Amino acid sequence: MTVLVHRTMSLDGYIAGPEHEMDWIFEHDPPDDMQEIIAATGAIVVGRGSWQVGARDTGKPSGAPYGGAWSGPIFVLTSKPLDAGPGVTVVAGDIGDVIAGAQAAAGGRKVELFGANVAAQALRRGLVDEILVHVAPVLLGDGIPFSPGSGRIRLEPAGATQSGDMTHLRFRVRSAAAAPPS
Repeated sequence: MTVLVHRTMSLDGYIAGPEHEMDWIFEHDPPDDMQEIIAATGAIVVGRGSWQVGARDTGKPSGAPYGGAWSGPIFVLTSKPLDAGPGVTVVAGDIGDVIAGAQAAAGGRKVELFGANVAAQALRRGLVDEILVHVAPVLLGDGIPFSPGSGRIRLEPAGATQSGDMTHLRFRVRSAAAAPPS
């Protein structure tokens, strides 16, 4: 079962602005295959910060992934108490255990990882199979980087397309630098 890091980023490598602003993403066209991506997603693992931004920006307790076009199990990884609302499971602990739980809930479909820290933890541990990134034609200059602290990760290009004003890049993860679990 595929574990996928999926996100939109600015050309200078940020997935959100300095105050976790993500409004700039909606100024750009979604990928042509968005419905296919949504249908292939069985569960989402998200960090607390990214989940809170999604809930703030959508006004919905679930964060309404994909603008509410997707529904399914959401696992919020946090070490602090959080009232996440219905349909959201708050979990703490090892990223490997959290991803294994999401895989069990995904019904044979992909597990998507949202959030820079969650992705970095999973990449360091060699738990990610693919990365799908939509590059927006914007420079943010500062903000939340794509995957802080993940170390060197070897990737294999698996596809590049363009739709609207965005470039879509797909990679398979070949290997991660040896790093201790976090």
